Amino acid sequence: MLTVAVLISGTGSNLRALLEAASHPDFPARVVVVGADRDAEGLAHAEEFGIPSFTVPWHAHESRDAWGEELGRQIDVWTPDLIVLSGLMRLLPSSLVSRYAPRILNTHPAYLPEFPGAHGVRDALAAGAEQTGASVIVVDDGIDSGPILAQERVPVHADDTEHSLHERIKPVERRLLIDVVRRIATGDLTLTP
Repeated sequence: MLTVAVLISGTGSNLRALLEAASHPDFPARVVVVGADRDAEGLAHAEEFGIPSFTVPWHAHESRDAWGEELGRQIDVWTPDLIVLSGLMRLLPSSLVSRYAPRILNTHPAYLPEFPGAHGVRDALAAGAEQTGASVIVVDDGIDSGPILAQERVPVHADDTEHSLHERIKPVERRLLIDVVRRIATGDLTLTP
């Protein structure tokens, strides 16, 4: 059984989808812990599903590296096979990325390498793109630049707002994430350093 730690910053909609999938007996992975960089709303999903959680507040540390060291200590308690960034809005320090590479995954609301960064949906609209998408990647030291594990196109409608487009991308992200985690757990997808 593949064990997964999930890190969040916000409402945790991808986390919830993964928890629901993992609650089925035939799903080959289990979320063992949920961590956050703040008092995130999504921690309520962990509580609802009986999953332990921890918080490593960003503002309580003097540097990204110090924050990363504490985050790593908390993760190591659970020895997860995989770490999923589910809306974690902080860049991990390179020391933490290299420590767990290539076992850190992230979802992104764009068809990478198009529109990387924190505002992928807004950037797609600003560029007048006719389509964007969702991607699941392996985290590296860059910004949304790691190897792509899965992605799918999502059309941009003429009347789309940032909110409406993002709401159509989210279900695709969730489906791709669950499929990637399942494929890693069954050995159909191999992560290599």
